[in-house]
Amino acid sequence: MRERPVERPEAGSEEPGEGPGRRVRRLHPLDRLAGGLLVLGLLAVVTGLLPPEPAADEMRRVGPLVVFLGTVIVMAELTGRAQVFDVVAAWVARAGRGRYPLLFGLCVAFASLTTVTLNLDTTAVLLTPVMLALAARVGIAPLPLAMTTVWLANTASLLLPVSNLTNLLAADRVALSPSGLAAVMWLPQLASIAVTAACLWVFYWRRGRRGEGQGRYTPPEAPVAGDPVLLRICAVACGGFLLAILVADFPLWSVSLTGMVVVVVAFAVRRRQELRLSLVPWRLLVLVPGMFLVVETVDAHGLHELLESALGTGNGFVGMLRSAAVGAGLSNVVNNLPAYLAGEAVVPAENHRQLLALLIGVNVGPLVTPWASLATLLWFERCRRHGTRIALGRFVGTGLLLSVTGTLAAVSALALVG
Repeated sequence: MRERPVERPEAGSEEPGEGPGRRVRRLHPLDRLAGGLLVLGLLAVVTGLLPPEPAADEMRRVGPLVVFLGTVIVMAELTGRAQVFDVVAAWVARAGRGRYPLLFGLCVAFASLTTVTLNLDTTAVLLTPVMLALAARVGIAPLPLAMTTVWLANTASLLLPVSNLTNLLAADRVALSPSGLAAVMWLPQLASIAVTAACLWVFYWRRGRRGEGQGRYTPPEAPVAGDPVLLRICAVACGGFLLAILVADFPLWSVSLTGMVVVVVAFAVRRRQELRLSLVPWRLLVLVPGMFLVVETVDAHGLHELLESALGTGNGFVGMLRSAAVGAGLSNVVNNLPAYLAGEAVVPAENHRQLLALLIGVNVGPLVTPWASLATLLWFERCRRHGTRIALGRFVGTGLLLSVTGTLAAVSALALVG
């Protein structure tokens, strides 16, 4: 069955006589989590649990990330309203020739290639609207296409340094060039994508699960743009954003900020009424600083010693599995980026295989909780804005199975590569 959009009140709207307590109860659970983490982080700084110097270091580290998240989501939202994603979705649907298995293969390949060559956050932001628009084009429920995006945004991010920020950190630690990292991680990457594709088909894509009424679909015609000029400007801004990430050495935040400015100016000239404060992803902008402050506080009060005991110093297959499992588990508790940074600090410098196994755990493993990776948070934000409901029970259950099997397959492949 097609999932019905959830109606939500406009940001800032209130019912007559509504008090603060009732407004808090109306908040989404992730909004409460974001606010709670920020409050806890600020309390840690105020009370001295987190000294000012490491707190300032964390804020300097998280500042560019917050700018990137805020600007790239605004750019993606406005680009979607300009119908750019509708056009791309129609092209993919026509390439599928009315056959769902072929469409499935195209979607898996498209999401994997986007993640490998760009990065997982870009996949979550720019590909999610394409997939959700594609669902409407081919007449199936949005959930199979949405899950294709979020799972492959994480599990297809092992191959190149650009695919994931954790890869950049790991490649620098083990002194691997992009081609060197690819030479080591190509088989783990293939293994994780294969397991992901199998889980996607079984849980979401096979007949009876995807919600279609027939065995085939009718390829759609190309949509007629309501404002062709605005569509072209936003398409060029998105293309420039992707090209700059791929071939230039600019900071992500500066590229996304530039793209957002171009799109916002275009809308200000042609459709000013679309520019509202509700475009800003307030939940993420609150969640990310709070999450980093809380994790840094925990790290300063025993997490380092706990991880030393949990990770051990084994560089063989058992030690690799242990490191990957700890990385995956910690990622689903606190987020994969601080999980990798905390784990890297305790892995012996000469244990390259153990470190790469930790990398697999924090890339392939964070599929269980909504905050396990920034890509997943971005994906939830895009789904929320689209009105697509995500049943957390099903998300957690299927994500847990893929996290375990995908991590195990990728670590086993890493042991074979040597």
